[in-house]
Amino acid sequence: MTIRNLDYLFKPDTIALICGGNGDSEAIIIRNLMNGGFTGPIMPVDTKRWALAGALAYRDIASLPLAPALAIIARPLKEVPVLIQQLGERGARAAVLISETRGIPQTERETLFQAILDAAEPYLLRVLGPASQGFSVPLSNLNVSLNRQSLLPGQIAFVTESGTIAQTALDIGNHYGFGFSHLIHLGDSLDVDLADILDYLAGDYRTRAILLYLENIGDARKFMSAARHAARVKPVIVLKPRRHPEEPDDAVYDAAFRRAGLLRVEDNDELLQMVEVLKAAKLLHNDRLAILGNSSSMSLLATDTLYHFGGRLAQFSEATQQGLEKLIEPNAPPNPVDLGDQADVKAYQQALDLLLADPGVDGVLVIKTPSALSDATAVADALIQRLPNQRCCVIASFPGPITGQEARRHLLERQVPTYETASGAVRAFMRIVQYKRNQSLLMETPPSLPEEFTADVAAARALIADSLASGRRYLNEYEAMQLLAAYCIPVAETRFADSPAAAAAAAADLSQPVALKIMSPDIGAKSQIGGVVRYLNTPEAVGQAAAAMLAQLHAVAPAAKFDGFALQPIIPREGAYEIALGVRSGERFGPVICFGQGGTEAEIINDMAYGLPPLNMHLAREIMAQTRLYQRLRYSLLRRADLNAVALTLVKVSQMVIDLGELVELDINPLRLNARGVVALDARVQLAPKAPAHRLAIRPYPKELEETLSPNDEKELLLRPVLPEDEPSLQALVSRASPEDLRLRFFQPIRELSHQMAAALTQIDYHREMALVAVGPGLPGKAEIYGIVNLSADPNGERAEYSIIVDRAMMRLGLGNLLMRRIIDYARRRGIGEIYGGSIAGKQTHAAIGSRAGFRHPYRSR
Repeated sequence: MTIRNLDYLFKPDTIALICGGNGDSEAIIIRNLMNGGFTGPIMPVDTKRWALAGALAYRDIASLPLAPALAIIARPLKEVPVLIQQLGERGARAAVLISETRGIPQTERETLFQAILDAAEPYLLRVLGPASQGFSVPLSNLNVSLNRQSLLPGQIAFVTESGTIAQTALDIGNHYGFGFSHLIHLGDSLDVDLADILDYLAGDYRTRAILLYLENIGDARKFMSAARHAARVKPVIVLKPRRHPEEPDDAVYDAAFRRAGLLRVEDNDELLQMVEVLKAAKLLHNDRLAILGNSSSMSLLATDTLYHFGGRLAQFSEATQQGLEKLIEPNAPPNPVDLGDQADVKAYQQALDLLLADPGVDGVLVIKTPSALSDATAVADALIQRLPNQRCCVIASFPGPITGQEARRHLLERQVPTYETASGAVRAFMRIVQYKRNQSLLMETPPSLPEEFTADVAAARALIADSLASGRRYLNEYEAMQLLAAYCIPVAETRFADSPAAAAAAAADLSQPVALKIMSPDIGAKSQIGGVVRYLNTPEAVGQAAAAMLAQLHAVAPAAKFDGFALQPIIPREGAYEIALGVRSGERFGPVICFGQGGTEAEIINDMAYGLPPLNMHLAREIMAQTRLYQRLRYSLLRRADLNAVALTLVKVSQMVIDLGELVELDINPLRLNARGVVALDARVQLAPKAPAHRLAIRPYPKELEETLSPNDEKELLLRPVLPEDEPSLQALVSRASPEDLRLRFFQPIRELSHQMAAALTQIDYHREMALVAVGPGLPGKAEIYGIVNLSADPNGERAEYSIIVDRAMMRLGLGNLLMRRIIDYARRRGIGEIYGGSIAGKQTHAAIGSRAGFRHPYRSR
């Protein structure tokens, strides 16, 4: 990730336009530059013309009187590598390639792309495009684009991979008076890509929200890191086609967007509308909606939409219900509140006062359909009068292109999200709910694990190595159960037999009813060929069933390989659920974790949710909550389920993915679940030669940084990277610090570490940040923290800010010095050239730590 030299791209003081390609494009660009109000020099380079739009043209780049900060290249792509080199030598640091790539063979295109990158690299010259239609930054009077309309200034940035979508957004924005801080068309993203732009816009104070239109993602880890960072700072709303060819399953994108805290919408109109809707998001804490209107039909349609998106009707307090009784028909349901088509402004006022004050209401939808007995504008004004100091989200639907137009104008002027249809208003409300839930994933502190587990990674790797060495890409069921057991996942006792006779002998040893399963790497669903038989009570029955299975396998699939039989004792169901979980390929996002309905009809029921590893308990529960099955598991009173056991199993599977690069797919089905926990009855494991180290879209916990410390002879500490679960322990560490120490560290007087501040220190992205903690014994969240050192690098990875907190009881034992040396070593390995910052160890202690660590200015801070 890097934003290096992007200021030269978006805030240039001199511009060169390299002509000689498409004359129409050049004319549009220079007209836009001049009409946009750019005040710096505009220098055309043209071998055929003396001037362009009144600006003197130069014969070549070397003839330019000034070094151009930005160059716009409109020449054919094959000429670009030489031009980039000449521009770099002349002092340019950014270029926009308008050059088209269509019609160029793929191999030639790749060669040209690499040549462009090689030419730009020595000069750190940033390249936007090729095939970009440029960009506009109205607040800087900069229009470097092929757009024929000018852009209104605003606080919303729009980044798109489609030129036509950009043109459409511009047209819609101009029509409704909707302004932008940036409108950027990425083109082919040869150098400057979506992640770079997200990092840049996250730090731009003029940009309040970011809109994205994307069709594919090149570097998933880079995108996820930048998106998670940007979404913590400001709303990021994304529009992506759901069935784009040659892309991963759309459910994987949904999982990635949720994990990054982004809000996904369905169409271009909604993309722009959601910016205004999210202004109301700060007032929303849950999904309980009150619907108030003068049409029972409209209210019912709104209710249908609410249920479709998983929302809830608010349950009113007794006082609210009593107040509404005189406004609605007797025996009418309290919500939706139907005032009747005779309702006047006074009725709306009385109902609004009740609903806005009810603590059980998170949002109020006000519907006012056309009526001859009341004025829609008067109702809108009554709503506006109640906006100051209101405690919940308000959204409105005033249908009617003529009768509701003036009322909608009044509401929109006061930034009340307003829609012509009630269904559209409810969908907007649920988008706010979804956005808030996605944001909570970035900030919610996960609980500690309910139990400690230590995986036998060596045993797991030995199983995989033996399988790959013998040329097998699948573990048989016996090996698969051993793999699960190595990660402390409860499994049914499984015996292996290589023949019907051996199966009968194993059954005799078990001395109880068994299930018999045939093992073949060539058969995906054993039950479909009669390869599973349960409730075999005698060894003789087992032997006969095994012989019949083997004959059936040879008859149905003569070429299928026979790996043996697996025997398991019958485990009574006792009201247990059968669920499925495991690992699937997310293609460029790497492996993804899945959870859903299990059993033989799992594919037909199709109730499966996905999430990106690594997982903690909170993220595991979030994956589960995406399924219909979860509601049954959560609320069933007669068939209780240990949901913590399921979440912990997902965490264990996530750790398996992190540790075992050869693991391609894992299907645990069924995983039997009841109130006592889980037990795996069957598993299927697919392997491949070890994948690249960066196959995960989110960098996992760097376990290699763990080490044992002994600051004194009495106390042994563990030095490890911080985890989100550490938040309460970190808050406890800060609570032991003096007020002066806290002021020195946080540059403001604080009494305690808030959740938001603690989350920023513990819920870090290991791809761009690091924090090491020295902890005592115990699980994360329960182990005491004695010191923490944080390192946060800039997007260019050149400089990083550090901070260090040391328990006062440990200051004289050298813990602060040790923490500093470890974080400096880490910074060197990352290639960071400079670190700076401060501590709460006090000025003198900090100076001593800095001197021993080699700092020239040991108390240099912000």
